[in-house]
Amino acid sequence: MSPFRWVLLILSFSVTTGVTAYVLRSGFSQPGPHPVLPVWAHLLALLVVFLEIGTRAVKIHWSAAALRIPLKFGTSLRVCLGGDFAASITPARSGAEPARFLVLAEDGVAPAPSLLILFTELLLETWSLVVLCAVFLVIYRDQGSVLGLMTALIGGYAIIVLVAGAIAYSMAHNHTKGPPPRWAPAIGLHAGRWRAVQRALRALRVNLKALRHAAVGPMVGAFIASVAHVALRLAVLPIIALALDPSLPIASLVLWPLVFLYGGAVAPAPGGGGAVEFAFQYAYGSTMTPAVLGGALLWWRFYSFYLYVLLGGLGVGGTVLKALRSQRRGRLHSRHHLNRH
Repeated sequence: MSPFRWVLLILSFSVTTGVTAYVLRSGFSQPGPHPVLPVWAHLLALLVVFLEIGTRAVKIHWSAAALRIPLKFGTSLRVCLGGDFAASITPARSGAEPARFLVLAEDGVAPAPSLLILFTELLLETWSLVVLCAVFLVIYRDQGSVLGLMTALIGGYAIIVLVAGAIAYSMAHNHTKGPPPRWAPAIGLHAGRWRAVQRALRALRVNLKALRHAAVGPMVGAFIASVAHVALRLAVLPIIALALDPSLPIASLVLWPLVFLYGGAVAPAPGGGGAVEFAFQYAYGSTMTPAVLGGALLWWRFYSFYLYVLLGGLGVGGTVLKALRSQRRGRLHSRHHLNRH
């Protein structure tokens, strides 16, 4: 990462922790008892985090198996951790896919199968979100405002994934031969690079045909694992908040995290830059006491964000930083080539 990116990361994390500290201080300044999260809630939240990472790794592993692409489970696990770490330290989670791609490449997976695995994983997650949203619309139909926001957010996410897939499909069928299109040089794809892109597109076209003939059993298993991993991510806040105050309504504890987790992905600053913390205070300021609000925010962010940063950094931090450096060198090379021409 560039020095500017490191400064932005430090500033964003400083704002994030500062907002959390402010909410905590506001709670502790209030008179009355201050609930403490019991040990069993910590252990249960920790178990949920490890299960969530494990089910995500299973989803990637079975997705590859359904596509008949050899992939070790250990690599699938490293793909998850690498994506989590890169997403946490880059604006709008922009480093997640390059990091995941590099982890696959280091295990010897060719570019086209890697793209197919990653797109299939995104597609499964999209359908998992659609299924869970449909369930929530039935179960929590009285939660009008948050349901509308959740539906709009997940609908937008689904559209982005489907549009990306349509673009990849179109390019794989229409741009595998001939000179670069007029828009290619504008993004640094000169003739030499375009030939490399065309080779990848030809390989991708072959692999897209494999998607139509994917093995049903492993794909169904991957989808079930995908639904399970999203549900586990949504279970963290209810565990924490209900341990602090059992009288809280469970509907909002389940629905709002869906908005925080997937809406926070579009925040331009790494880690959300405090946007998630402000949204949390807005959503629960009227239902949680100040002391409960501070504790719930602190521990939910730890188990839904900071722990992933720690695990990803310890597991594949070096690989992720290598991917981000490679991404930056590629952009600098493209700019240099454009300036020369």
